[in-house]
Amino acid sequence: MSDHAFSEVEREAVYKAIFSRRDVRRDFLPDPIPEPVLSRILGAAHHAPSVGFMQPWDFILVRDLGIRQRIKAAFEQAHAEAAAQFEGAQRETYRSLKLEGILEAPLGICVTCDRDRHGPVVIGRSQNPEMDLYSSVCAVQNLWLAARVEGLGVGWVSIIDHTALADLLGLPDHVQPVAYLCIGYVTFFRERPELEDAGWLDRTDLKTLIHHDRWGQHD
Repeated sequence: MSDHAFSEVEREAVYKAIFSRRDVRRDFLPDPIPEPVLSRILGAAHHAPSVGFMQPWDFILVRDLGIRQRIKAAFEQAHAEAAAQFEGAQRETYRSLKLEGILEAPLGICVTCDRDRHGPVVIGRSQNPEMDLYSSVCAVQNLWLAARVEGLGVGWVSIIDHTALADLLGLPDHVQPVAYLCIGYVTFFRERPELEDAGWLDRTDLKTLIHHDRWGQHD
């Protein structure tokens, strides 16, 4: 065992956060998030890995009910457009799913990516310019896991037009929304992801996703 490994108790806590994290869309409580708790989860997000240490993220804390109502309206439009892409029973199942908690959660957090931060040339981004976006997603994951540790539910509202969201939040042209998150205390956390419980999709067997040396070599 490495001298740098966590203790067994610490290791179990990390894996518990990973395996019990859920995309929460319902059952939010109205209780405000204490500032020390919010500071800790934002600090965790800010310590995410980033290519070239560029730290391209910003965090917009959305509490204003009027703004959240307009974000909800943008979701509803995108939701209707998405439903039209499914057919038959799948469309009805999709329409029955609860896919956001924009007004129920006491706080929305929009994680953004400043695509101009530190200029046009950044270590690790010269060949793959999208690496700044991937770095911002790492910040989302850190925030999500830290929130779970604090007993907070998080739901990612991915069914929304980012151009509309950027306009509602007054983002400059070079700043791109990466995730709009609904966050707050909840009544409970599900044992399994909600879409899995709803029969939308099953969890894929990890063995089928592991390749050795080349694509398709599973043994």
